[in-house]
This record gives sequence, structure tokens and C-alpha cells, in this order.
Amino acid sequence: MIRVLLADDQALVRAAFAMLVGSDRDMEVVGQAGNGLEAVELAREHRPDLVVMDIRMPDLDGIEATRRIAADERLAGVKVLVLTTYDTDEHVVDALRAGASGFLVKDTRPAELLTAIRTVAAGESLLSPGPTARLIARVLRSPRTPPAGAPGGPDRLSERERQVLCLVGRGLNNAEIAETLGLSPLTAKTHVSRIMGKLGARDRAQLVIVAYESGLVVPAAGGADGI
Repeated sequence: MIRVLLADDQALVRAAFAMLVGSDRDMEVVGQAGNGLEAVELAREHRPDLVVMDIRMPDLDGIEATRRIAADERLAGVKVLVLTTYDTDEHVVDALRAGASGFLVKDTRPAELLTAIRTVAAGESLLSPGPTARLIARVLRSPRTPPAGAPGGPDRLSERERQVLCLVGRGLNNAEIAETLGLSPLTAKTHVSRIMGKLGARDRAQLVIVAYESGLVVPAAGGADGI
């Protein structure tokens, strides 16, 4: 059973999501928050598997709420899936930096939301190599000082691990990485786990940020990504 906490300042949106999540036999809603402060408090109280977090909320926005959840050792297993109104919202990158494992636009289809919850709860990131990668690349063109607690750089990785990190940054899953590099899926998964450990990354979403920030993945002309 996937235990879900919903955080959105719009009561109708929360009610709709709660009805949808509650209709799935493998999920249950353990709490609903109307702002970021409530989201953090309820996360500490219920320790859900996943928080569906709106970015724009009063009192404390979803980005800072995500950061507080990610920084709390007691909530180490709690994943965050952020919601935004537009897939061009540059705040999404700040949410990913803060520790979110992926994002969805609010008008996504119901089946896609349930799939996203399962994906993130299982420990995968919800980052496609298309619009998400272009959004990340555009925002990260302007260098900035990494926030406290940000993952380390790839200079501490082996050559093979740098190759794997590049492919993670391009949006490939473990099976696709294995096929690309001629590895077994288990070996690819092991490489990803070791990279996360060496860089201090919370999940694959933060590895994507590292790949772009370090220049391992560079947007090519025409919007495609290259390495």
C-alpha cells in the first residue's frame, strides 16, 4: 500500500486528487495539507511514502516545504512529487534541487497521476528526456552557487560512472543504460546507486541536476540533448 499525503491550497483540487488516489486499491491518502507548513507537519506525523506537493502555496511554498522534508533525517524515505500549472515553470528546477523526485502539470490525466505516484514511490525519478530536460538545461545555463546540502560534483566519479551519470541526465532508465553501455541491468542499477552515494544525491532527479550543472550533459542545437 502506497501512503500518500496531498498538499495543495485549493480544496477542490485536493478533494479531486483524494478521490482519485483513494479509488486505487494499492494507495491510500493519509493526510491533506492546505499549505507548505501543514505539509511538513503532516509528513512528520504520518511519514507517508510520497507527498504530492503543489509548488505555489501560502505560508510556505512547495519548494521550501520540499527542502525541509528532504533535509529531515526522520523523513529519509519520503518522496516528493511536485505539481505545477505549466510545464515551463522554472520553479520546477528549484523544487528538484530541493529534493523533489519529479513533477507533473495539474491538468495531467488521472491515469498518469497514479502512474507517476507508483513510479516515484518505487524510487525512480519522473523526468522525461524531452520538455523536462530542456527546462532544466535552460535554467541551469546561468551559474549559481549550489544550495547547502546540494549533491557533489562528478569529479569524484570513475570514467564509467561519469558515462552512467550522463545517461541518467539524458533521462534513460536502468534497462536503457544497460543496453547502451553493454551492461547487465543489475550492474547499471549498482552503478547508479554508487553514484548517488558518492555524490550524496537523494535520488535520480538530483543526479539529472548534477549532470546539467557540471556540463556532462549539454543541450545541443535544436533542443535535443547531447553529451
